[in-house]
Amino acid sequence: MSVVIIITVLFTLLYSMLMILYRLGWEKQSWYVLPGGFTPTISISVIIPARNEEDNIGACIESILDQDYPNDLLEVIVVDDHSTDDTARVIKSYPEVKYINLAEHMSPDSEVAAYKKRALATGIDNSNGDLIITTDADCISREGWLNNIAALYEQKQPVMIVAPVDFTHDNSLVQVFQSLDFMTMQGITVAALQMRLGNMCNGANLAFSKNAYYEVDGYKGIDHIASGDDYLLMMKLKKQYPGQVEYLKSRAAIVSTPPQPDWKSFFRQRIRWASKSGKYDDSTLTLILGFVYLYNVMLFAATIYCIFNISQWKYLFLILVLKTLFESLYLVPVARYFDKLKQLRVFPLLQPVHILYIVSAGLLGFFGVYTWKGRKVK
Repeated sequence: MSVVIIITVLFTLLYSMLMILYRLGWEKQSWYVLPGGFTPTISISVIIPARNEEDNIGACIESILDQDYPNDLLEVIVVDDHSTDDTARVIKSYPEVKYINLAEHMSPDSEVAAYKKRALATGIDNSNGDLIITTDADCISREGWLNNIAALYEQKQPVMIVAPVDFTHDNSLVQVFQSLDFMTMQGITVAALQMRLGNMCNGANLAFSKNAYYEVDGYKGIDHIASGDDYLLMMKLKKQYPGQVEYLKSRAAIVSTPPQPDWKSFFRQRIRWASKSGKYDDSTLTLILGFVYLYNVMLFAATIYCIFNISQWKYLFLILVLKTLFESLYLVPVARYFDKLKQLRVFPLLQPVHILYIVSAGLLGFFGVYTWKGRKVK
């Protein structure tokens, strides 16, 4: 057995231990059950930044307006981020929704690195609710979404509530791959919070106290980073309010969003997500992400090595089997929660694609330039 294979085996054993910790963390998070007869009292402002979303924003708004939440306690704000399509017309067709044109709140010559953060901040500054909920313009919420968030907030008074997001798919390879990959990250979000293995969240389904938001000066100090409106705000809140972030483990709280339509768009999205790695003081998450990235680099290097050393293939095969088994140990209960057990059957076949994606997206996210929503971001 070569040195390359021995090192990869050692990394695999450490990675398997991490998967066990993730499984324990997922199971440790208790399910949330909406109290019987719950009557909300907290005022909510749902903030939706939208850029060129004429095909999606209508369904998003309707899923929110259809919520069983008192009208006098609910405010829906959509901030139009310089859309060039019919997004504004669609939004204005809903009289219950407050429309904000971001361009009217910015000087023409202002330099902005993070338009989404500016859109969110503008929406929050013009909101009336005590609890802010952010979601994306292509998201669909389930019945009971707002009630579950409000109930948890009223019971525990956290400064932030992290809630689940799910990817839909059309059964194509690229969308099934994204669905499973995103599900994996959603599970890690829960496990990491429970086991203190770093911090993760997603702005497509995030709630936080408006007072706490202003106490940490909102996005000030992180508005030079194009991505990370969710994670970076979470880190600011956790630093000032330790132990006051909750996860809402409820199927009723899941919001659904479509994945990217093709591989090119998918990589652009993941590069954008990876670009915020290491940008804030979260040494545990940085260490784990660094280890996982290095492990995938080792797997990639071992594969190249085995191409020229055929006798080593059997060891690499056993390594991949072990990796898949421990990942499955962690993923099965997560897939059951998101109703993706059927999709999980193809997970072993996607291992080569997943390794290549981790290596390339991580590298480009750290060094690269990407285009998102028609904007080039460095």
